Amino acid sequence: MLIGLTGRNAAGKGEVARYLQSKSFYYYSLSDAIREEIRSRGENPTRERLIIVGNELRQRYGAHVLAERILAKIEDDKHYVIDSIRNPAEVDAFRAAKHFKLLRVEAPPEVRFHRILSRHRESDPRTYEEFVALENREAEGDDTSQNLVKVELMADYPLVNDGSLEKLYAQVDELLPQLLKEIQRPSWDEYFMNIAKVVASRSNCMKRKVAAIIVSDKRVISTGYNGTPRGTRNCNEGGCPRCNSLAVSGTALDECLCSHGEENAIVQASYHGVSLKDAIIYSTFAPCLQCAKMIINSGIREVIYNMDYPLNKSAFRLFQEAGVFIRKLKVDS
Repeated sequence: MLIGLTGRNAAGKGEVARYLQSKSFYYYSLSDAIREEIRSRGENPTRERLIIVGNELRQRYGAHVLAERILAKIEDDKHYVIDSIRNPAEVDAFRAAKHFKLLRVEAPPEVRFHRILSRHRESDPRTYEEFVALENREAEGDDTSQNLVKVELMADYPLVNDGSLEKLYAQVDELLPQLLKEIQRPSWDEYFMNIAKVVASRSNCMKRKVAAIIVSDKRVISTGYNGTPRGTRNCNEGGCPRCNSLAVSGTALDECLCSHGEENAIVQASYHGVSLKDAIIYSTFAPCLQCAKMIINSGIREVIYNMDYPLNKSAFRLFQEAGVFIRKLKVDS
């Protein structure tokens, strides 16, 4: 899950972030990317410079640039809290990822100004007028600058921080179980197809990376990816002349030395003495005719594939005649 935080200066976003970290959330701040840029210029990352340089980066690389830099670091098996979201495009980028919720942390201006004075940061405003002026600069802007007004309106839930930290933490404790329960686990089909996609990354084929896994009773019993046979040169080392010449699809198939992913998964099961009777095969690519014959004769009862193969009409007719179920499953990477 990704929990984003937005809100005005000294509203308490940092306190919420620290509290979520104590609950095993990993922390990122979009401001850190800006600080790195400022320090690389030999400058001091004051709040004013953060605003200016952040806007520069958005104008140069797009309004979503800071969010994309954070998303590149995100791993699916962890929960994250992400601070300093200040542009609507950043919210859109995170919403496109899985399980994102935006929290708005809010407090009255007078309360926030007193918090600023009490923390004694050198770059903070010293008068209420300076505080209001700086805040107004952050509040609204164009598409490639900070626009907290629009971002706050995009929030899924508010957190009011006008009292003690215990009161703030209680709101987080009440909200967090609800958010975590909303996370949808992948279906079994999605789960196994995603495993097949990871297996495909091991392929050494120069033309296309394809893989298949065979499942019985919701347990992976064999895997295979396309590539040259055991004990021969890998395709990416020049082992297959057809793939290395980048032949046009459907041509020179008699020169291809690579075994297909489905073929290797079936052969691996045979090599280790594993029965495939009534199993399910998940393939990142629809089986060719040769693999279809192997699938039928191995006793596999169902084929689930992700991408269409341009020459699979004969294979599909054979599956139908043999009573093997086949269906397409679209899983986004």
